[in-house]
Amino acid sequence: MSSPAQPLGQLAARILDALPQTQCTRCGYPDCAGYAQAITSGEADINQCPPGGQEGVVRLAQITARPAKPLNPDFGLEAPRQVVFIDENWCIGCTLCLDACPTDAIMGSNKRMHTVIEAYCTGCELCLPVCPVDCIKLENASGDATGWAAWSQPAADLARTRYAAKTERTARAKEAHAHKQQAQVQAKLADLAAHSRITDPAVLDHKRAIIEAAMARARSKRAGLD
Repeated sequence: MSSPAQPLGQLAARILDALPQTQCTRCGYPDCAGYAQAITSGEADINQCPPGGQEGVVRLAQITARPAKPLNPDFGLEAPRQVVFIDENWCIGCTLCLDACPTDAIMGSNKRMHTVIEAYCTGCELCLPVCPVDCIKLENASGDATGWAAWSQPAADLARTRYAAKTERTARAKEAHAHKQQAQVQAKLADLAAHSRITDPAVLDHKRAIIEAAMARARSKRAGLD
C-alpha cells in the first residue's frame, strides 16, 4: 500500500488529488494515498469514501472513467463534518490521541491536559477508540452540509500537508530510535562479558553470534522498508 513518502503513478496522483484527505481509513486503507493506489490497481471501488460523499464518487468516476454509483454503506454514510473536542475534566494526559491523530490536530504532553485545534481536525475519529477515559467527544461542524459541501479544497490541502509532515516526522523518530537501540546493543557487544552473567568464553561467543545475526536481520529489514 502506498503512503505519502512513496511515488504515485499519474492516475493514482489524480485520484489522490480528488480525495478529501481526512486520512480516516474508513475506505479500508491506511490513508488516502493507499486508497488512491488501490483504485488505480482495481483493488478498490470508487464509492468507499464517506467523507467525500456522493460528490466524491462522481469526481472519482470522472477521473477513472468508471460509472458513478451510490456510496457503499459498508464503509459508512455521508454525514455532516464532525470535529472532536476534549473534556478537560476527564483528560488524563495519556498522549494516546496525539499518536492517533493523522494531522497533529491535538496538542498536549504527558500527564497534561490536551486540546484540539479545530482548524486542523479532519473529523477522522481515529482518536476516539484509543482514549482510555472516553473524554473525546464529537460535535457537528457543518450543520446540514455533508460530503464536499461540508469540506473545502483548502481544508483538504492543509490536511494533506500536515499528514505528510507527521508521517515524515514519525518515520524519522522511528529511525532514530532504531539507531539508538543498535548503538546500545553494539556497546554491550563490545564488552559482552561485563554485561552478562555468563563466564564461559565459548557460550559468550555463541551469544554474541546470535545477537549479531539478529542485528543483521534488523538492518536488512529496515533497508527493505526504505
